[in-house]
Amino acid sequence: MKIERLDHLVLTVASIPATTAFYTRVLGFEAVEANGRWSLKFGQQKINLHQVEHTFDPKAANPTPGSGDLCFITGDQPEQTLHHLKSLGVTIEEGPIERHGALGRMISLYFRDPDGNLLEIARYL
Repeated sequence: MKIERLDHLVLTVASIPATTAFYTRVLGFEAVEANGRWSLKFGQQKINLHQVEHTFDPKAANPTPGSGDLCFITGDQPEQTLHHLKSLGVTIEEGPIERHGALGRMISLYFRDPDGNLLEIARYL
């Protein structure tokens, strides 16, 4: 078996409205509702959202808001990303800083979503 790519992942969140508002405003994701379930679409991927205590089966053994650590790749220069995030009042936890991703060296910025999930925006060098 050979895995080709990631299709989606699931985040358990305290508030779907707060989460969709943040990701659409800050990252430009598209919030999509289908059959009572919400997701955030970007590129060829999506993040499915489960509201805590209203999750769908099957699910993770211990679904908890704030337990995610996600890295997103951008083509923008780190300075552009930093300016964008700061202009929206997003607190930067770390960066720009050099890291090593799946394809090599990159420059990353770290911040948190409303649930405390750690988000990384990176650009490959």
